[in-house]
Amino acid sequence: MEWWWTAGVAVLFGAGFAVAAAPRLRAAALDRRTAWSSARAAIATAAVSRDACPARVAEAEGLLTRAETIAAGRGGVAAARQAGELARQADRLWRAAVHG
Repeated sequence: MEWWWTAGVAVLFGAGFAVAAAPRLRAAALDRRTAWSSARAAIATAAVSRDACPARVAEAEGLLTRAETIAAGRGGVAAARQAGELARQADRLWRAAVHG
């Protein structure tokens, strides 16, 4: 009869862990999706700026290539933020080249 108590405690412990972990896991997944969405948007914006720029900007091209390489690796939130920042830097360089 004592094993019933052990099984009951194990079930309660597992349920408590699941209740506590589920919101954190959902929030982490949302953060990751949001970061990658932002990074992809920054990469797309930089690509448009590259196409609109009449001059070749080697540094910006290198930054965008690095951002696209990081995005292809599909890492976590830190990778997405780094890819987005690299793409935004490339975008700024191309915009500066257009506006002189």
